[in-house]
Amino acid sequence: MSEPINQIIVEQIDALLFNETNTITNLSNASALLKSEVTDINWAGFYLYNEHQDELVLGPFQGNVACMHIKNGTGVCGTSFKEDQILRVKNVHEFPGHIACDSASNSEIVLPLTVNGQKIGVLDIDSPTINRFDAEDEAVLANFRDALVKHIDSSILSALN
Repeated sequence: MSEPINQIIVEQIDALLFNETNTITNLSNASALLKSEVTDINWAGFYLYNEHQDELVLGPFQGNVACMHIKNGTGVCGTSFKEDQILRVKNVHEFPGHIACDSASNSEIVLPLTVNGQKIGVLDIDSPTINRFDAEDEAVLANFRDALVKHIDSSILSALN
């Protein structure tokens, strides 16, 4: 069984990003923090929304190479973004329309990112273990996401569109 995700990462992300205004830098360090502090994961990163293409585009991440474009509403990431809800998937191979970017991934949690009322993308975390993420992990990661978005400038989207 995997170790639960420790609430301390919420304090760590807030301290790490204190006074930093560069969104790419902040997302990069957030993915590195997750990859180093969360056990039993093989990918942690971001997909950012491109409104003109109506798709999510690969952003900063830690892990193996990944899908670069995900259409809005497809796969776990696109569905989470479109429905604006956290998706915790016990077994990605049973998720209708799952996009297998890394065949080693077996479970996944995706959290939509909203800044100043604007949906900007998703935080995606994969694990090689089936049913890696539980409700407590989800709560900690939601707090992590909420702390992180305070350090994100939504103007990052203008570079994508």
